[in-house]
Amino acid sequence: MSTLKEILTRRPVAATIRLTVLAGGARPAPPVGPALGQYRLNLMAFCKDFNARTQKYKPDTPMAVTITAFKENTFEFTVKSPSVTWYLKKAAGIESGSSRPGHVVASTLTFKHIYEIAKVKQSDPYCQYMPLESICKSIIGTANTMGIKVVKELD
Repeated sequence: MSTLKEILTRRPVAATIRLTVLAGGARPAPPVGPALGQYRLNLMAFCKDFNARTQKYKPDTPMAVTITAFKENTFEFTVKSPSVTWYLKKAAGIESGSSRPGHVVASTLTFKHIYEIAKVKQSDPYCQYMPLESICKSIIGTANTMGIKVVKELD
């Protein structure tokens, strides 16, 4: 049961917007401008706040952002770290995964690479309570589906 304070402070949601924006690269131009503009949200406030939150990442890093737009033209947003596939491709130094995973190996990574990616992903809102071992297993599964072989040590 909700308390009276929760009911009074609950704001009606107009929309949930999901975008992928380069770190530090939020500008009022597309794709950010039209997506936020149709809900009459403050573009410059979002751009400044997003760029400030993502300044620790390299500029070419694609960041997933979920924006909750409220009816009174305010918003909140959460920024997630880049996808596991992006990290795996960067670590392996490849443009794309194998066309035939399980048959053709696109690249090879070590458990240390997987561990480092898992440590970064653990800071995501949805992964912060997951054990590091579980995140590592999930990343290894993703690597296998991309045709990336995970080994103990590189030869």
